[in-house]
Amino acid sequence: MNNSAPLLIEETNLSCAWSRAFLHIIDNHGKEISPLLVTLTGFTNGVLDEDQAIRDALDDSLVANSKQKVQTVANTIFPASYWRRSKHNRQNLFDIYIKNLPRIKALASSKNRRGIYFERLIAFGSGPENGNQLEYIISQYNSRPGVRRSMFQASVFDPKRDHVSSAQLPFPCLQHVSLVPQGNSLTLNAFYATQQIYEKAYGNYLGLCRLGDFMAHEMGLTLGRMNCFVGVAKLDTITKSHYSLTALKNAAQNALHTTTAH
Repeated sequence: MNNSAPLLIEETNLSCAWSRAFLHIIDNHGKEISPLLVTLTGFTNGVLDEDQAIRDALDDSLVANSKQKVQTVANTIFPASYWRRSKHNRQNLFDIYIKNLPRIKALASSKNRRGIYFERLIAFGSGPENGNQLEYIISQYNSRPGVRRSMFQASVFDPKRDHVSSAQLPFPCLQHVSLVPQGNSLTLNAFYATQQIYEKAYGNYLGLCRLGDFMAHEMGLTLGRMNCFVGVAKLDTITKSHYSLTALKNAAQNALHTTTAH
């Protein structure tokens, strides 16, 4: 098996889903999967199971290589701490986030200079609700029954700002998200042109699940599934044999072996 074939991963444990993608690249030829679809279900009050050993091993490896931890990456998609600070009032959330945006960007100025995902979702720069795409989706859904589902989309990629000729462009890899209400359940779909499996994918999955739970909460629904489609998932900023991956590979293999055994 190689990594040029499509890969579908369906899991109820976020850590195991990430581990399957990570180990698929580690164990096969090449450093890419194209395309990759990760679909997560089994939420309990909007939260998925995780394997703490995998999460800790990944964070330790990321810190050793001067990369952002999982929680930091997740917060770029949905700032969970601000949601708690806002006492689960979405207008307070939006206001607090925008007020603190200069400070948030300054925490990693080189990474955030082009923008942050949550910023694009609530302050795109154009469109209804002053560019707050999440507020538009929520308010339209709650305003009347039978709203067309094609309305429930939010863009991150902006041709005006993002069609540039730079050889490397770390933002935005996430292109857009769509939401699919089905009965009392909500599915969140996310679309990535490319995704860094080692540096970003775990935090991406976590942030997307939190975003989906937030949207479900505000739409009076329950998060049922998160689908993440990736055009090219890659491991190109670290070698497969790098010493800092040893404990991480062991934790991932042990978890998947235990899961298979059960």
